[in-house]
Amino acid sequence: MAISNLPDELPNPDVVLLDVREDDEWQAGHAPDALHIPLGELGARLGELPTDHDVFVVCRSGGRSARATAYLNQNGWDAVNVDGGMKAWAAAGRSVVSESGNDAEIL
Repeated sequence: MAISNLPDELPNPDVVLLDVREDDEWQAGHAPDALHIPLGELGARLGELPTDHDVFVVCRSGGRSARATAYLNQNGWDAVNVDGGMKAWAAAGRSVVSESGNDAEIL
């Protein structure tokens, strides 16, 4: 799986990587420097997203992030769904960290 729509260099000061997975998924493994807002909380937490940055949205495989991307675009953000989600992220050899310090995994 390719993650062709994601900038090669992250962190990037012009990009926010938004992870919309659930807490247990985030705890097990996530991209460094990502912002975590579960999909179910996104509407209530829009104020945490900068309006002057591109927002790349990621979930496990792309379904939830597609819904989040559509919602954000309807509400004034320039959001892009990350192709293949965190599964593709990890398969591409990008860094994944866990909150516990254990080996990171994508749930």
